[in-house]
Amino acid sequence: MKKRFPNFRIGNGYDIHRLVANRDLIIGGVKLYHPDDLGLDGHSDADVLVHSIMDALLGALSLGDIGKYFPPSDEKWKNSNSLFLLSKVIDLIRQEGWEINNIDSVLVAERPKFIPHVRLMKKNISEILNIDENLIGIKATTNEKLGPEGREEGISCHSVVLLEKNDI
Repeated sequence: MKKRFPNFRIGNGYDIHRLVANRDLIIGGVKLYHPDDLGLDGHSDADVLVHSIMDALLGALSLGDIGKYFPPSDEKWKNSNSLFLLSKVIDLIRQEGWEINNIDSVLVAERPKFIPHVRLMKKNISEILNIDENLIGIKATTNEKLGPEGREEGISCHSVVLLEKNDI
């Protein structure tokens, strides 16, 4: 009997980066202002929202994680724009015959406030993925002063993606 493969796949992604001085704070492709002039440390632009979405996309199809495709040991990816990296990931997903059904993400940080910037974040991500903004959910919460996010040492993001098999 031939094994039937599912028409839907779910992926979960997570990313966290340390807050440091002398770095831009970029989330969802938007340069934000942190009250203490801090940004996220990383090999690329350290965009935790986009990184968690990429890992969720790759994980849904058991394709590994972003470190497999854009390793920090490769200087080629130093200071890369994460939206550009996302464009490479969605190309891979579509080559495998899948399309995004929806994305849901939650940013975790005490500061800054993300909600005023969510519309632009969704616009940036939807343009790269070529999907409707209404298919992208972005929420934000604090960590109630607990853990590295609560101590304002870093910012994290959790994302879930539902992929649908493309019938073409």
